[in-house]
Amino acid sequence: MERIFEMLKKPMVYYPLIIAALAIFGGAAWMVYQTQIPPEQPINFPHNIHVGLQIQCLYCHPGAWKQASAGLPTQDKCWACHQQLKKYSDPANPVPLEQWPVELQKLAGYVESGESIPWVPVAIVPDHVHFNHRPHIAAGVACQDCHGDMSKVTVAENPQVMNMGWCITCHQKKTVDDPKKREKLISCETCHY
Repeated sequence: MERIFEMLKKPMVYYPLIIAALAIFGGAAWMVYQTQIPPEQPINFPHNIHVGLQIQCLYCHPGAWKQASAGLPTQDKCWACHQQLKKYSDPANPVPLEQWPVELQKLAGYVESGESIPWVPVAIVPDHVHFNHRPHIAAGVACQDCHGDMSKVTVAENPQVMNMGWCITCHQKKTVDDPKKREKLISCETCHY
C-alpha cells in the first residue's frame, strides 16, 4: 500500500490521474448540461402566441386528461385552426404559400405530405418512473406549475430540472396538512412500480 502512495506522488503518475479525473468530471457535467437544453423541434411552435390567444394547454395536449403522456398535437389538429386564418385562406385575396411565415410553411408541408410532425418530447422521465398527468390535473396542479409560464416562451423548455427531489419537494409542500396523503405521495411505490 505504501508503495502505491509513493508511486502516486510522482508527477508522471499524478498528472495523468488528475487529467483523467477532470475529463470524467467534465464529461459528466456536459452530459447533465445536455439534458437541460431544449431539443430542436421540427417547427418552432410559438407557445406564447397560442397562450395569448387563450388556447388551453389541454386542447393541444389532450392526453394529460387520461394518460401518462400529455400527447403532442398532430398536423391535422394544427391545420384545423391555421387553414381557417382569413389572412392566408381568403379566396378573394389568397396569400401565396411562399409568403406565409416559415413555420406555417413547414406545417403546410407536413399536411400536404400526410407525414406526422416529428415533435421531440421535452419533459421525459426515466423508464423506471411511472408518471401520469391525470392525478396531477385532478389535484388542481396547473400546467405552468411544472412546465413554466408558456406565455413567455416560444419553443417549450423545462423551466427547472425535473428530478425525483423536485417531485418529492412538491409532494411534501402540497401535503403539509395531510400526513396520510403525504405518506402515500412520498412512498417509493407511488412513482416506481
